Amino acid sequence: MVVVHRIAPAAYEQLAVHDGYRFVELRDGVLVEKPPMTFRHAFVIEDAGHYLRSQLDRRDHIVFVENARLRVGDSYLIPDIAVVASVVARELLERTPDRLAVYDNPVALVVEVWSPSTGSYDVETKLPLYRVRGDREIWFLRPFEQTLTAWVRRNDGSYAETVHVGGAVACAALPGVRVDLAALFG
Repeated sequence: MVVVHRIAPAAYEQLAVHDGYRFVELRDGVLVEKPPMTFRHAFVIEDAGHYLRSQLDRRDHIVFVENARLRVGDSYLIPDIAVVASVVARELLERTPDRLAVYDNPVALVVEVWSPSTGSYDVETKLPLYRVRGDREIWFLRPFEQTLTAWVRRNDGSYAETVHVGGAVACAALPGVRVDLAALFG
């Protein structure tokens, strides 16, 4: 018999900050450990973060690589990459410098990278919750297939889904930002 112990969001935040639970998410009040990532997974995350940072002005947006928590209800998700408006990030930093960087409101871009250890959890759990949150654009990168699936939020709250195979992909939520898939996956 499996016994599930639920914890409150405030208790999760304390654990994550003070007890070394850096890569533990909270899913409906239950702790879920993020599994270790493969080298390819980590490499694509770092490269994607670099491409985004090189095209964005930090006065406008900040790129967080595995350092932001996106909250929806009693769930705290750690995306591979989150792009947050600088004014929002700085306000949170000034208001609560010793707490987790937790964003309750939608962010500009969320990126997840498929890996053998996280792929099904990302697809079945995290990607749907990002849409529930209302994040403006969500990317799911598949390094082995060399594809990028983008969900772009429409004005009516629904999402348009596009699968990109090769070429340069423009980010609808961040005008002027493009990622060359051949360079990213090469």
